[in-house]
Parts: sequence; structure tokens; C-alpha cells
Amino acid sequence: MKRQILATASVVTLLMGCTQAPAPEPAPAPKEEKTSLVYPVTKTVDQVDDYHGVSVADPYRWLEDDVRESEDVANWVKAQNAVTRAYLEPLDTRQAIVDKLTEIWNYEKYTTPELVDGKLFYRKNDGLQNQYVLYMQDEKGGEPVELINPNNWSEDGTKALSDVVVSPNANYLAYSIQEAGSDWRTWKVMDLNTLETLEDEVKWVKFSSVSWNQDESGFFYTRFPEPKEGEKFQSLNMNAAVYHHKLGNAQSQDNEIYSNAEHPDWGFFANTSDNGRWLVITVWKGTDSRYQVLVKDLQDENSQPEYLVEGFDYEYTFLGSRGDTAYFQTTNNASLGRVVAKDLNNLSGEWQEVVPEIEATLGDVALTKTQIVAHYIEDAKSALYTFDEAGQKTAIALPTIGQVGSYTTSQSTDTFYYSFSSFNYPNTSFKHDLSTGTAEVVNAPNVAFNPEDFVVKQVFYTSKDGTRVPMTISHLKDVKPNGDLPTLLYGYGGFNVSLLPRFSLTRLAWMMMGGVYAQPNIRGGGEYGKEWHQAAVKLNRQNAFDDFIAAGEYLIEEGYTNKDKLAVWGGSNGGLLVGAVVNQRPDLFEAALPAVGVMDMLRFQLFTAGRYWVDDFGSSDNPEEFKALYAYSPYHNIQKGAEYPAVLVLTADTDDRVVPGHSFKYIAALQAAQGGDEPVLVRIESAAGHGAGTPTAKTIEQYADMWAFLAEELDMESRL
Repeated sequence: MKRQILATASVVTLLMGCTQAPAPEPAPAPKEEKTSLVYPVTKTVDQVDDYHGVSVADPYRWLEDDVRESEDVANWVKAQNAVTRAYLEPLDTRQAIVDKLTEIWNYEKYTTPELVDGKLFYRKNDGLQNQYVLYMQDEKGGEPVELINPNNWSEDGTKALSDVVVSPNANYLAYSIQEAGSDWRTWKVMDLNTLETLEDEVKWVKFSSVSWNQDESGFFYTRFPEPKEGEKFQSLNMNAAVYHHKLGNAQSQDNEIYSNAEHPDWGFFANTSDNGRWLVITVWKGTDSRYQVLVKDLQDENSQPEYLVEGFDYEYTFLGSRGDTAYFQTTNNASLGRVVAKDLNNLSGEWQEVVPEIEATLGDVALTKTQIVAHYIEDAKSALYTFDEAGQKTAIALPTIGQVGSYTTSQSTDTFYYSFSSFNYPNTSFKHDLSTGTAEVVNAPNVAFNPEDFVVKQVFYTSKDGTRVPMTISHLKDVKPNGDLPTLLYGYGGFNVSLLPRFSLTRLAWMMMGGVYAQPNIRGGGEYGKEWHQAAVKLNRQNAFDDFIAAGEYLIEEGYTNKDKLAVWGGSNGGLLVGAVVNQRPDLFEAALPAVGVMDMLRFQLFTAGRYWVDDFGSSDNPEEFKALYAYSPYHNIQKGAEYPAVLVLTADTDDRVVPGHSFKYIAALQAAQGGDEPVLVRIESAAGHGAGTPTAKTIEQYADMWAFLAEELDMESRL
């Protein structure tokens, strides 16, 4: 069985030296533009909710309505975008940024190859294509065969090829289609011998891949019931069930394999064992990696799923199997992670430890023919090790400080593929032969920049409570700290997500402009295991905000920048982070980019996937957690008349992960409260979602707006 591991990254991108002269009299044109901004009139409603005896006003509740269903919200979106476009379009640096992004974007890009039954599968982008194209090629060489070109699916590039799963003998390909950035997926099947798309279609799949039968007769998947009319992008996702689809059948004929009516909030991942005998069902109910596991014997038609792991206490991630022995990654008796195995013929038998816990955080694990490949995080950077059958550990040398982006293995061979990148090291694919210990480059990109022109270094700073926090700082070598550099501070700090140094064209462009890019590994992430994550969940969330604020203060103290040249950016949970710290320390930052953020912490659990986040955030239904949430909720802690930094909120109309109502309500409140001269704007993308699947053209335009906004607000003399 092959396992592909994808590195975690920022959901939006999934996510500066000149001296500021004193302003002459009269004020320069940009200042006049700021003070003359006229925001759309946003109506208010008399909505007050009672939370455990506390009355909380929600005057912009109407902005939660779906933009497709509400004419009032649609008109408000148009009016806001008109003001934002009028501000952004004339900015001097914007077109130069578009040109630079277009220039550096225009090179061939490849994903990490996946080997299945002697054939390699990978995606390639010629340069500026909106979507990557899927190819198949014989492992021994020969011309690649184009399988799927999603650029032909829509004129604006908003239909994307999402997940791809090849059948065990490479006769079929199951692939999912993503429309307008939504989390909903529609699955189809291609015959790899004829290259024809079959009539099979599976709909209403979300947060699930598929797993083929060993005989390639069909696959298992998880789906939700079809939403009611008009509720596709906002209703809660409940009552998931595992199904089996037999090739040639209509979806209505699919057999339900497992569900649990007593727990409609449970979700499921279904995976077949490598010998085809077992179905392993992983049960989850939130964002924490704490799972139950059930096993079904597929050789026995009458068998029912039985518990292998009961209770949501620890991580038990299914890695694959050898014969009837299943391998799992777990945090049971190992907060940093280890690998254990179990004979599925004896579910009550003892677990066998295969890879013990070491002094590094276990990220991802995959099986080869005879060995185990393990990706670890050591002080917020990647390390790659292999373990043989005797448990002997061998390190795989990596080029520099950076991130192993993904790797693919096959249990038919001890050869595997992986990718690696850093802020100044473009994403490069390698082929590694474990039998010889040698690696060779498979695809090396040719990006229009010189890596030697840039500095990437790691520092450590002290947070408010004395915690030691790592941070990576990157910039051009000839950009020397002088206390006045335009600096962009990016963060996330939640859901056990680790931010490692990875290559990003958009961040590269920012550094080419002369900016400093700083990425702290604040608590709430997974860089140092379970304890680091738990240190900023629920009642401890303020620790993440304190760490982020301390990072900004460090950059000032160390002579990189000052409060007039410091900007903050984050997406999704990182958008919440930015909204919270801007409320708490508006004096520390000159500009902010909160993207697709969770801004109403009292109602997030009422929409789409929001209920899963209670693991990290807590819930306003709990009196104690309500107090903590209310104390930092970005929407609820905006102060009338306060002087806020320049803010450009980013969201999209088809975001059904963090519904855009969060950003709509937040910016409406901020525009009404702003007591200073700085602009507070919202950029609302159409036919786009939380980030995944966004076409290249839209991405370039978005980042041109973001960087031009920062250049303007930080008085940046761009080098472009």
C-alpha cells in the first residue's frame, strides 16, 4: 500500500530597507486618500443573545446569510469590493508586483511522483496554467501520457482536480473534482487502459478520500447526506456514513458499510489493508488527532466492524499493513509519537512497538517493502529517517534547513520519492533507493532567482511567560537590520499544525521587494508535540497571541523594524490570530492581513465544519469556555474610536470551511469603530473558497493586492 504524506501548511497560500521620512506639510496624497475613504453604509439589527447570563449584541447578524441567497448581502459585497478596488488599483507598486509574480511563476512545476504497479503518476504545471495537469509515465522511462487536464473544465480555472487515487494494479484512477474552492467533492473514475472516463459518479463527499478493493471492483468512501436546497455552503455537516461503490453501479446502489446514528457528529476514514482482506475504519469527531478504530473482515460477508481501539484518547493513524499485521502511528505512551503494530486476526492481542518515541516530533510515517520512512520535526525543521526490520535508524541527508513537503512509498519496492524545499530552495523531487542509500534529483525547478542572494536563519525568542519560541527569518542578504525594514510577521498557532520553512513564490516576491519575512512557531502548533499544541487550546488560547506579539517585539528589539514598518498576516486560524492581536495591541502593528479568519468565536460552531473546531477553541455553550472566547473574539473586542492599523481582510464567497460571514461581520464592525486614518477594507473573491484549488491567475491578483497594500501602508520603497 502506498501512503502519500502532505506537509501542513498555511490554508491560504495552505499561507521590508528604507527610511520613513517625516511627512511634509501639507499631508501627502496617500494620507489624504485614507482620510477621504467612504465605506458602504452597513445596516445594523437589534440582535442580542444571552450567553450564560451575559447579553451580547450582534448588530451585523444579517451578514451571516449566504451571498447566493440574500440580495442584501450580495449588494453589500459589491459595494465593499468597489471601495476596495478603488483603493488598491491605483497603488504605484501593484502592477510591478503582478509583473514580478508572473515572471517568477512561469516555470515548470512538478508534484512528487507516486509509483503504482510500475507506473509513475504526477502532476505538472507548464508555468502559468491555472491548474496542474495529471500525467502517467512508465517507471523505466518513455513518453508521459496526459490523463486529466482540469484547465479544460472551466474558462476561469475555478474547477480543480483535487484528490487522485490509483487502483492497486493501475487499471483505474479515481479522482475528485472541486468547484469554486468548495470543500464538497464529486468523484469520478477513469479506465487507465482506454483513458476513458466511466459513468461512475459519487457526490456529497467531504473530508474523505477513497480506498480501492484489492481486486479493483470498487472502492470505499465516506459521504454526508445531500444538503437541503440553499444550505449547501452553510449547513452543519452531520450524519456521515461509510459506503462501498461497485464500479458500474449508480451511487444510489452503493452499500452503506458503517454509520452511527447515536453519534451524528462522528466522521470516518475507511482504508483497505494491503492484502485486501481488512477494512480499517478510523473514527474522528474533531480536529484533535484522537481516534477510535474499527476493523471489518471483508472475506466474511456477514462480519460487522469490531473495535480495535475504543475511546477518543490517543492518535491511532493507520499507516498500512504487511499481511494481516496493521501498522499505526500513535501518541499512546508517546506524546511525540511512535509506531506500533497489531495482528488483525487477534484484536485483543498485544501491540508491538515498531518505532519507539525519540526526542523529536513524529510528523508522518510510510511503509516501503522492508523499511519504514519517518518524517520528524526537529526544532521546527524537517528531518527524515528510515527504520529497518531490526529497528535500526538511518538519517537521510537533507539539503538545508527546510521542509519535506510530501513523500510517496510503495510496498513493492524499497525505492521512494520525496520533495524538499525551503524559503530560498525551490520545491525539488528526489528518488531515494534504500537498498543503496543513494538519492537522485527527479525534478529540479528553474526559478528566476538566485538562492544565494537570500538569508534563511532560525532564531529563538522569549514569550511573555518565559517560553522559548523558535522563529525563521528570511530576507535578501544585502538587506541589513537597521531598525526600519518593512517586515511581515506570519503565524498560525493552532490545530497541531506545524509551520516549517517551505518555498513560496509569493513570499519570495515579498523578499524581492526588500521585505523581511518572519515566521514564528507559536504555541498551538505541533512543532514540539502534544504539549506544545495543548498549551494554546481552549482556556489557554491567549498563549498563542502572547507568543505572536512577543515575536513582533523581538523583531523591533533586534533592530529589524519598528512599529511603523511591521505588518502581520495569517489565514484561517491564523486570521483569528491576526484579528485578536490587532485588537489587543493596535499600537504594535502598522498593517494587518487577516485572511479567511474565524472572527466570531461565539457562533463558529453553527456553520459547516465549525463544530469540529471545538477541540481547539472550546464552545460558547460551555460557561467557562464562553468567558475565554468572549475575551478575545475579534468581532466582539473591537473598540469604538480606537486607532487601528491599516487592515485588509481577505475572504471568498464560496468558502464553506470558514464561512465568509465571519469576515463580513468583522470588517463591518471595524469600519464603524475605526478612530484613526488608516484604511480598513475587505477583499471578497468570487468563485473561490478557503484556498485549495484557487487558479493561478486569481492567486497572482490576490497577492499583488496584498503586497501593494502593505507597500503603501509601510511606506515601502519596493525594489521591483
